[in-house]
Amino acid sequence: MNSNFFFKKNNIKINKIFPNIDFKKNFIINDIKPLKKSKRNDLTFFDSAKYVDEAKNTKASACITTERLKNHLPSSVDKIIVKNVLFELAKSLKKIYPDADIDYPDLSLKSPSKKSYNSVKFGNNVLIGKKVKIGKNSIIGSNTIIEQNVKIGANCIIGSNVIIKNCLLGDRVVLQDNCKIGQKGFGFIPLKEKNLKFPHIGKVIINNDVEISSGCTIDRGSIDDTEIGKNTYIDNQVHIAHNVKIGSNCMIAGQVGFAGSTKIGNNVSIGGQAGVSGHLKIGNNVKIGGGSGVVNDVEDNKIIMGYPAVSFKDFIKNQKKNDYGNIK
Repeated sequence: MNSNFFFKKNNIKINKIFPNIDFKKNFIINDIKPLKKSKRNDLTFFDSAKYVDEAKNTKASACITTERLKNHLPSSVDKIIVKNVLFELAKSLKKIYPDADIDYPDLSLKSPSKKSYNSVKFGNNVLIGKKVKIGKNSIIGSNTIIEQNVKIGANCIIGSNVIIKNCLLGDRVVLQDNCKIGQKGFGFIPLKEKNLKFPHIGKVIINNDVEISSGCTIDRGSIDDTEIGKNTYIDNQVHIAHNVKIGSNCMIAGQVGFAGSTKIGNNVSIGGQAGVSGHLKIGNNVKIGGGSGVVNDVEDNKIIMGYPAVSFKDFIKNQKKNDYGNIK
């Protein structure tokens, strides 16, 4: 599903955005996507050496990048060389998706009709936007808002005071009270005079059999999507930032925070109040102790703890050293 399922898109030719570039072909931009997901007539971006492998294989027609990184891209890709990739990307997004830099209220909201949702049970004061689809035997709690184009699978349970926008839910998903799903993420380009808001054109995808407890917030993706894998359980007051990918069968305790674009593997367990920095890769079967601060990638099957998080074995060693050091 394209990002513009949720956002109005302007049809603009590439040379209207970058008039000083001599493009091989002056095409209408189909979409703006990450390197890995880009196809012909898409615009992409490449701003970090962490993504060299994806850059080498991208199918995009044009890429915003830097002089230092340009040679990693295929010869078929038009290189748009700039000093600040994210700044130019934000400006391009604003031209193509003019409404994606702020969450405008959904003015199409209405009370659901029994005719349209005859197998769905609703509490009081529920509001539904245009083209919302809700699967059979789902239950929607009181005072919940489901904005336009959202899709909810069968046998889902949505609590009270929940807001869902820019989101696709699978079957048997549980969202407990006061969850906020699909809002714009915290994205800015820092500038001296005025910080530039970064538009968010992605969505949130929550797969089958996921349970999300009370008060959780999940931001939609900026360029990519934010996604929760099947059979994952998320405790109260967890924050998941834009573009985060959480694998299947994960267990995440309360008040954990994920910064943007981090990828979490399958069967990962994370203790309460841990923090995971952005753009990291956490492997499969990893266990992270409560209160840890994760600032580096973590390989499969590791157990880590502390700040900065280290292997559990090293954490115990450090604790013993500290304990002995305090003996007088």
